[in-house]
Amino acid sequence: MPKLNYATEYSQALAQAYPYTLYFGALWTATKEDVKFLNSNTIQLPSLKVKGRKNGNRDTIGTFGRNFDNEWEPKTLKNHRTWDTLVHPRDIDETNKVASIQNITKTMNEEQKFPEMDAEAINAVYSLKNEIEPIEAKTKGYITVQNVLTEFDALMDKMDEKRVPAAGRILYVDTFTKSLIDTAKDVVRASGNKLLGRTVSRIDEVEIVSVPTTLMKSAFTFKEDDGFEVSADAKDVKMMLVHLSAIIPAISYEFAQLESPSALSQGKYVYFEESFEDMFIYNKKHDAIQFLVEETA
Repeated sequence: MPKLNYATEYSQALAQAYPYTLYFGALWTATKEDVKFLNSNTIQLPSLKVKGRKNGNRDTIGTFGRNFDNEWEPKTLKNHRTWDTLVHPRDIDETNKVASIQNITKTMNEEQKFPEMDAEAINAVYSLKNEIEPIEAKTKGYITVQNVLTEFDALMDKMDEKRVPAAGRILYVDTFTKSLIDTAKDVVRASGNKLLGRTVSRIDEVEIVSVPTTLMKSAFTFKEDDGFEVSADAKDVKMMLVHLSAIIPAISYEFAQLESPSALSQGKYVYFEESFEDMFIYNKKHDAIQFLVEETA
């Protein structure tokens, strides 16, 4: 078998799977055409500023001048991750092909890489939003069936006030908050409360994605040798309302290769892959990202 670096093809195949295999798949696929890669781990974010709208004059011709500036801000992808394994040919034969490299990498993607990428997404978005506008955490157990719709409406109002487009908003909630929303909607519809009925109508306007509680945390630590874990200072994310226009995902697969058994590998197949991953936001569009979080204790 020839030595073939199929990183590009591998990356394209994974990108097609993201919406179906990642809870935050919509964020990872919200790529922007104007974001450019400088190299494998650095991207350039565009920043455009305009000015100069003024009164017109029907009788004279005014002066012309440059009324925009375009700047590029370099960003380094923080998550540099690798994975490798040896596979003995006998392991493939004796497991009726179950231990083939295709099955091994598929399992690794689904059980390690994809959960880690979900953690990377919410970790990055929360951190960047919090740097621009500190997020105040509610006390543990703050969200109830009585206030969940009102709190959602408050997040929507914040976006409305900042002229964030109504279409395209996604509400990420943990498992228990999703249950509270469903219960609250039933209660409101049964009661006929017109004021809260407006909120029910609004929540039907957004796409709701239920995410396991273990992933709805504000901070994760990515281990040097194996996977990730929730950071000690992490808070519980109950709601994350996002418009994809504010999100900038960046993934670069630099290397992915399978080598046939050889003397140097002592008769085993050798697989190795390397990727750079991160997620950024447009600072000017940070109002298109709203959080509701609780303390963990």
